[in-house]
Amino acid sequence: MEFDARIDAPLIRCTVTSDRSLAAPVLCFSCMAPIRVVDGGERIAALGGYAEVRLPDLSPGTPHHLTLRHDNPDYAPTNRAWLPLGAYLRSDDGPIALPPLPAGVRPRPFRADGPAPALRLCPQPRGFAPTGGTLKADSFRAAPDLLVGVDALARRTGLGAFLDDAGVPLDLRPNAGCAPEGYRLEITPEGVTLHHRDEAGARHGAITLLTLRTTHGGRLPCGEIEDAPRFEWRGQHLDCARHFYEVDTILRLLDLMALMKLNRFHWHFADDEAVRLDLPRLPELRRTHIRGEGELLPGLFGGGIRSGGGYSRADAERIIAHAQDLGIEVMPEIEVPAHALALARVYPGTRDPNDAGTEVSVQGYPENVMNPAMEESWRIWEAMVADVAAIFPFGVIHLGCDELPPGAWAGSPAAEALKTREGLDTTDDLQGWIMHRLAGRVAGMGRVPAAWEEAARGAQGIGHQAILFSWTGQGPGLDAARAGHPVVMTPGQHLYLDMAHTDDPEDWGASWAAIIGLEDTIAWEPVPDDEPELEDRIIGVQATFWSEFTTRDAEMEPMLAPRILGPAMMGWQARGTPDPGVLSALAQEYRAIFDAMGWRHAMA
Repeated sequence: MEFDARIDAPLIRCTVTSDRSLAAPVLCFSCMAPIRVVDGGERIAALGGYAEVRLPDLSPGTPHHLTLRHDNPDYAPTNRAWLPLGAYLRSDDGPIALPPLPAGVRPRPFRADGPAPALRLCPQPRGFAPTGGTLKADSFRAAPDLLVGVDALARRTGLGAFLDDAGVPLDLRPNAGCAPEGYRLEITPEGVTLHHRDEAGARHGAITLLTLRTTHGGRLPCGEIEDAPRFEWRGQHLDCARHFYEVDTILRLLDLMALMKLNRFHWHFADDEAVRLDLPRLPELRRTHIRGEGELLPGLFGGGIRSGGGYSRADAERIIAHAQDLGIEVMPEIEVPAHALALARVYPGTRDPNDAGTEVSVQGYPENVMNPAMEESWRIWEAMVADVAAIFPFGVIHLGCDELPPGAWAGSPAAEALKTREGLDTTDDLQGWIMHRLAGRVAGMGRVPAAWEEAARGAQGIGHQAILFSWTGQGPGLDAARAGHPVVMTPGQHLYLDMAHTDDPEDWGASWAAIIGLEDTIAWEPVPDDEPELEDRIIGVQATFWSEFTTRDAEMEPMLAPRILGPAMMGWQARGTPDPGVLSALAQEYRAIFDAMGWRHAMA
C-alpha cells in the first residue's frame, strides 16, 4: 500500500496505490479543518476535519488520484501538518492502514543573532557581578537533603550527577533577605555559597549551577549572581485530549520545565475528542479514551484505525508527585460548557432533546455544547469538579470556557426558559451565569476557579476572583485585570507553540494565530507601560501546546525546543530585559541540554 499527499494551494492532491484489488474502498483520514472532495471520490461522512471518502475500485499497482480542499474557502493548507493524517482504507476485508506521511518539524539551520552572554543561562539572572576566574566543578558537595531532587533531575536528564561526596563545596544558607523563589550565588575558586529564602529558591539556585556546569563546560564563571522571578505563574500547557501522551512523556516535559524554572503545568486532559482522566463519579467517560473504527468517535486528528488511551488515578498521582518534587504545581482543566462533543455523546441527557439549533464549533463539530437547563449537565459538571479536586492538591481548578459556538442554545426551549427565569438576555449572559455558578462551587470547596478569557463575558461573568487566561491576544487579559481578576497571559500570537516556526511549506504546525519564530516568543510585554498598576494583577505568563496534528509523542518535542526558552525568559526576567539576540545565542548553548536529554529540537 502507498499513500502520498502534497500541497497545491488551495488544494491537497492525494495519491493512493493499492497492492491488491479493492472494491469501492473508503479512504478515512483527518485534516486540520473540514474538507470537501473536488474530484476522485465521494465524501460519505464527516465530523470536523475527519472525513470518509468512497473511492472507485482499485486495481493493484494502479495509482488513484484524489483532490481535496477545505470547506472554508479562506483556509489554504500552509504546510505538511495540513495534509491528511492517520489515513487508512476501509474495505470488505477490514481496515487497512496506509503508510503515514512524514510528520513533525524538520530540523533546519539555526543562526544565533548575537554573542552568548557572560552567563549562558536561560532565563538570565537579575544581576551578575563577575570577579574573574572560574571554578572547576564536576559535581557539588552539600549537606542538606534540599537538593536531592535536583541531583535526581540531573541524573535523569543525562546531565550527570549534581551531588557527590567528592564534589566542590556548596554551602546552603537560609536568607530572609532573598525574594520569594529567589537566590544569591557566590561562586569563588574555592566553592559556592547559595543563599535562599525558601525551598524554591534553593532549587532554582541549584538548577542555575547545573545549567552553567553544562553550558560552560564544567568551569563556572566566578562572581555573585542575584536572582528572583518577575512572575509567580510561569506555565506550560499540554493538550492530552487530542493526542494521548504517555505518562513518561509528561514526566520528561516536567523535567524540561524545571530546567527552565517554569512552575505551573496546565494539564488539558478534557476536550471535544476525549476526557482522558478516570473520574470515579463518571466511569462511563472511559468510552472516550479510544477513538477510531467502531468507537464512540472516529479517528479525529490523525487517530487512524484506533488510537488513544486514558490516565488512571495512579497515573495522575505519579505525575503530580513528580511535579511536586520539581517544585511544579499541576492545574487540571475540565471543559465547560463547550468543547464537549464526546462527553455529550456519552451523556445525551446534557442536551435539550427539543433543541432545533444548528450551531457548529470552529472545529466543525455539531452539538458539542452542554445545556445548562438540563439537570444532567450540572450533575456532570459538579461530579467532574469534585473528582479533580479529590485528585489534585493544587488550589486552582480550570473550568475551560472557550470557543462557545455562535448560536449555542438558540434553538433550545429549555435554555430560553432558563434565561427568562434568571433574567438573562444574551448567550454570553447565559454562559457567564453558568461559569459564575460553577465557580461558586469551586470557591466553596476552598479552591480558586480559573478559566479562559471568555468566562468574563456576560452581565455577570465568572466572578469569584477567578484567574483568567488570555489567549486570543493581550486585550481581553488587560480588560480582566482592570476589572480586578488575576490574569495569566498566554497570547496565541507569541506563546502558542503549536504554531509553525516558519512559513516554509515543509515546516509543521498551525498558523491561524501567527507564525512564531523563536524571537517572537519575547516580542511583547505583558504589562503596558502606561498601566503599571496592573503588574500585581497580571500574575504570570504561560506557553501553550495544542495537539490537533500530533500523532506521536515525539512530534511535540521540536515544537517546544528551542522556543520554550522564550516563555521561560518572559516569566522570569525583569521588564525590558528579554533580548532577541541573547535568546538566539542561548538557544545554541542549550543544544547541549536538549541533546543530553534526548529531547528533539528544531535546530539542525
